[in-house]
Formats: sequence, structure tokens, C-alpha cells
Amino acid sequence: MARPRAADYDEKRAHILHASAELFSAHGYDRTSINDIAGACGVSKALIYHYYPNKEQLLVDIIGRHLAHLVETVEQAAEGTQPGDQRLRAIVGALLEAYRDADTLHKIQVSELSRLPQAHQDELKAVERALVGKFSQALAEAVPELSHNSRLLKPVTMSLFGMLNWHYMWFRPDGPMSREAYAELATGLILAGARDVAARSRLAAAE
Repeated sequence: MARPRAADYDEKRAHILHASAELFSAHGYDRTSINDIAGACGVSKALIYHYYPNKEQLLVDIIGRHLAHLVETVEQAAEGTQPGDQRLRAIVGALLEAYRDADTLHKIQVSELSRLPQAHQDELKAVERALVGKFSQALAEAVPELSHNSRLLKPVTMSLFGMLNWHYMWFRPDGPMSREAYAELATGLILAGARDVAARSRLAAAE
């Protein structure tokens, strides 16, 4: 008969994931050991292995849970709005809100995913592509010319992600611009730019 889970199983696992994420972010995945994680959690190394067979699976779970949360958040924001500018603004705002207090997780996603074996990378990158795809679709709905021009749609989409994914490098909660204001700024910039390049492309094709 299988051994029943302890009542606090999920709580302990969440504690291990949080401590691991803090260590991976501060010192790097390669320079963090299971002993370090056990010490940060105040438990034995054997208990860590009870929850996770190895450090690799810890990293997979940290990044996978983070990406799943981002996708779910964006999907919920998209469902409640009409296609077009409104939907794009909604999902940009939702993603930036999901990044609140998640700088550690985002840093790990960006810098440590490549440490994993290729099979795990492929699995997690598929989720990343799904997230990017939702923004690409929203942009194509807001700027229909992009839906017929894949040469422009991908660069525009990735330019938007550049503005969102790297904001943690400079953004400060007590700074001159709120998270909501930056979401509006980023959306306005990308829409104006996308419409401009789409118009230029249309004119060039007509010549």
C-alpha cells in the first residue's frame, strides 16, 4: 500500500521550491548544491530527496510552475476582453502584474533554463512559445496588417517581449512610473510602431 502524503506535503514542497529559487537566483544553478538547499530550508538532505530526486527536477519545477502561471494569467485576461487594442492592453497589464514579486523566478527562467538537458529545455520552451503565441495573436488582431505579414509579426512580437521581460532590470516600485502606467506605455509604443511599420510595408509593396 502506498504511503499516504503528509498533511503539510504541499507546504513543505513550496518551501523547498522557494528556497531553491532564491539560491539559484543569487548564486547560480551550477554553484548551488542540495546541501545548500537543505541548509536554507533547515531540513536534512534526505528530506529534500524525499520531495525531489535531484537538483535538475527542482529547476524544471521552478521554471515550469512560473511559466504555467504566466500562461494562465494571460489566458484569463484575454478571455475577458474584446479582440483589438483592449485585449492587447489587458494581457500586457496582466503579464506585468504576474511579474510583480517574481523577479527571482524570471531571472532563473532567463539565465538558467539552458542548464537543463535538451528534453527538459524543449518542454519548457514549448510553454514559452505558447505564451509568445498569445501575444502574437493579440497583436495581429489589433493590427490586422501584421496577420498577413509574418516577416513583421515576429519581430514586433519579440520587441514587445523585450520591453516586458527586461523591465525588472530598471523598474522600481517606488519609481516615477507605476506598473500600470508602464503597461500602458509599452502597449501604446508597440501599437504605434506596429501600425507605422505596417503602413510603410504596405506602401513599399504598392510601389
